[in-house]
Parts: sequence; C-alpha cells; structure tokens
Amino acid sequence: MRSLQFKYLFVYTTPFVILFSLWAGNIWSFFALFFIFGLIPFIELFTKGSTYNLNPLEEEEVKNNIVFDLIIFGLVPLQCIILIYFLFQVSDETLPLYEKIGLTTAYGLACGGVGINGAHELGHRKTWYEQLMSKMLLLSTLYMHFFIEHNRGHHKHVSTDQDPASSRYNEGIYSFFLRSIIGGWKSAYHLEEKKLTLQKKRVWSWHNEMLRFQLIQIALITTIALFFGLETMFCFIAGATIGIIILETVNYIEHYGLRRAKVGNGFERTKPIHSWNSNHPIGRILLLEVTRHSDHHYIASKKYQTLNHFDDSPQMPTGYPGMMILALFPPLWFRVMNKRIEKYGSMPTESALKQL
Repeated sequence: MRSLQFKYLFVYTTPFVILFSLWAGNIWSFFALFFIFGLIPFIELFTKGSTYNLNPLEEEEVKNNIVFDLIIFGLVPLQCIILIYFLFQVSDETLPLYEKIGLTTAYGLACGGVGINGAHELGHRKTWYEQLMSKMLLLSTLYMHFFIEHNRGHHKHVSTDQDPASSRYNEGIYSFFLRSIIGGWKSAYHLEEKKLTLQKKRVWSWHNEMLRFQLIQIALITTIALFFGLETMFCFIAGATIGIIILETVNYIEHYGLRRAKVGNGFERTKPIHSWNSNHPIGRILLLEVTRHSDHHYIASKKYQTLNHFDDSPQMPTGYPGMMILALFPPLWFRVMNKRIEKYGSMPTESALKQL
C-alpha cells in the first residue's frame, strides 16, 4: 500500500502552488488560478481514470493506516501558514491593484482547495481533535456553519428539494449560489436550535455552536483589521468569499438534477445514482477522493482512501475543475448535463424516479 500512500502526497501540490503564487507575486500571483482551472482541466480532458476498487483486505489495511490520517492532518498547519503569509504579502501598500487581486485569488483557492476540502473530510471523523481541525480550516474561509449543516442537514436531505445544497434540474448556478448560501446558513441555525430545544438548553446561549461560530469569525476579522488594516481585512474577506464560491460550485455539480423518490412521509435511502462522480485521476487526488461522491453519501463515515467506484453511479464527462468551469456557463451546462440525466434515467420527476 506504499504506492497508495505516495499517491495521496500529491494533495500537497495545491498548497505549494498557492504558496509559490503568494511568494512570486506580480503576474505569477495568478499562477495558482491558471494551474487549478487551466492546466488541470486541460489535462483531464484526455484522461478517463481508473474504476479500480480496493478488495476487502486492502480496504481494511488502509483504513487503519495512520499515514493517510497524517496526510490530511498536514493540511491544517499548511492552511494556517498560507493565511498568515497572505496577510503579510497583501498588506504591502506598494503593490499594484492587479497583484493584490492575484494574491487574493490565490488565497481564495487555498480556502476552497485546501481549507474546505480538508475540513469536509475531517468533519466526518468522530474524534474531538479531528473535528476541531475541521472547524479551524472552516474558520480560514469564514464558513464554520458548514460543519453543522453539511453533516446534519445535507447528508440527511441530499438530492431532495429540502436540501439547499442540492441543485435542481434546469437551475442556473448563479441563482443556486444565493439559495444554497442563504439556505445553508438558515438550515445550520435551525438544526442547532432544534438540538438545544431537545436538550432543554437556551438557544441564545454559549451552548449554541452556531452563535459561537459567528463570534469566532467576527473576532478573526477584527483581529486582522487591527493588525493589518482595513484594506487587508477586505482582501481576506474577498479571498474567503472565493473559497465559499468554490465550495458552492462543487455542491452545484455534485447533485445537479438528481432526486430521490418519495417514500411515505420521507424519501428512499440515498443510492449511488443520486450523486455525480468522476474518476479523473488528478481531481481525485487533489480533492481527496470527494469525486467518488456516491460512496461518500452511501456511507458518510468512510475515509477518503477507501471510497469506491460504482458502475451505476452517474459519471461526469471530465474532472471536477473542468465541470466547475462548465457550470459557470448555464446554457452549455444544461446542454451537456441534461442529456446525461436522461441517459442515467435520473430525471427529477416522480414518474421517472419510480422507474429506478
């Protein structure tokens, strides 16, 4: 399994490319953007990836191998380093506007590709320290409520209209951004409110994790403003916003148009047909196998290195970075993806869903 361990070390490509952009500055500050949304999508146009799954013995071996955990733990200090280095670099008053935009874009890519990506995996773990690391990563992109909503909301309601993070058939990405961001925040608050009510604790109290998250985020923003100035604070908020948009774009492409059948007062269990997948190799590694999204939703507790391919799961025509670019052009997105929904028999209508 050493080759498998070595493969996942390439997840560090993204943070080191981003650090290079922050260090080099000038026009090179945009290199991370070119690398992630230019070079990688181009390469993945010519790759198909492997559908190979680990056998039960191999899966058991890698599941308990601490090396795979250390790989993801390493993303936490790296994201902290990127944040601090970004703040010092972008606070240089002599920099031209275009360079500050480039640096801010690079930091935003770190929020989406390193921070939220690592936080997503760690947020599904059971230990207090792994969950703490998840929250630390989410703090760097001002999206701490994701810890609540994703685990207790999205995974319960995925591929239904009750889930703000599941895009609907013929829903454009720009209207989805508003619905998902606002709906996700509201969902997290109501989930925490419901939990505290059941525990007979006051909602407006320190017990409310949603309220604590907001105070922690405000404290970080205020600290940055005090030490680095208002302009740097706004650059940080802009970078965090880029990270949020990256996350929501991923949300958009992962479940577009796929719906679970209604069963009584609820819905059928989440199946492999309810998530879009990609086996394209670069995206798989850099995104810690989240591209094998069907298995992640089928058994949310599975670690990234054990996620499997399903033959009956809907497949994207290219990798995640390329699909994210395509999603930004709704007419092209609908033209490509609506045909695929018909192909997989996953049209979001009750009559079609009953045939699955």
